[in-house]
Amino acid sequence: MKKAIIGRKVGMTQVFDEAGKVVPVTVIEAGPCVVTQKKTVEKEGYAAVQLGFEDETERKLNKPMKGHFDAQGAPAKKHLKEFRLESAADMNVGDAVTAAVFAEGDKVDITGISKGHGYQGAIKRHGAQRTPTSHGGGPVHRHAGSMGSSSDPSRIFKGHIGAGHMGVEQVTVQNLDVVKVDAELNMIVVRGAVPGPKGGIVYLKDTVKTQPVKKGAAAGISLNPQKASARVNPQKASARTK
Repeated sequence: MKKAIIGRKVGMTQVFDEAGKVVPVTVIEAGPCVVTQKKTVEKEGYAAVQLGFEDETERKLNKPMKGHFDAQGAPAKKHLKEFRLESAADMNVGDAVTAAVFAEGDKVDITGISKGHGYQGAIKRHGAQRTPTSHGGGPVHRHAGSMGSSSDPSRIFKGHIGAGHMGVEQVTVQNLDVVKVDAELNMIVVRGAVPGPKGGIVYLKDTVKTQPVKKGAAAGISLNPQKASARVNPQKASARTK
């Protein structure tokens, strides 16, 4: 990836585009981040940098984290994240990364921790269906129901839907448009929703997706001679003469 930054989700709002249409956007307080560690191919086997976001008081650090920052000669930060950037070899500990690394029109992937919903049943957690509510259905209308045979396999397969903890999972939303960047306010505005609650930590990086194929565009020419058109492949039924 070429660029990345750590930020905090502020919340959602809306803006108007050039055509006057309403665009739902998410405001992110991105950076400023500081390089707290540099990894090289010679030492670690790959090139990367560790970015730190938000200052942390020294009394709140445990001994391993305090030793980490002291060894690197970097300021104490609350949130750390490693990124394998193409320009990692040119960056050094102490360098600042601001919201200015992104520009309007960029495509980004944003990773965050989804909202927690506590312990939920199969209907809310997995979108299951209720059982019939008449003719003796009983007080089990929102239960998961039967889960498998008794004699074979005499067990429940892994991954079967059921009640349990919902949310608090790492989620990545890909290919979001950067609508606005304000380096002075450390603000990046992206189109659409971003995982996590207000105040949640998010990670922004270049999108891994390529440009999508436009609707109605040609699928391209197949390199398989058996799939060639009748004008090229005389063995096709449509090319045979009666």
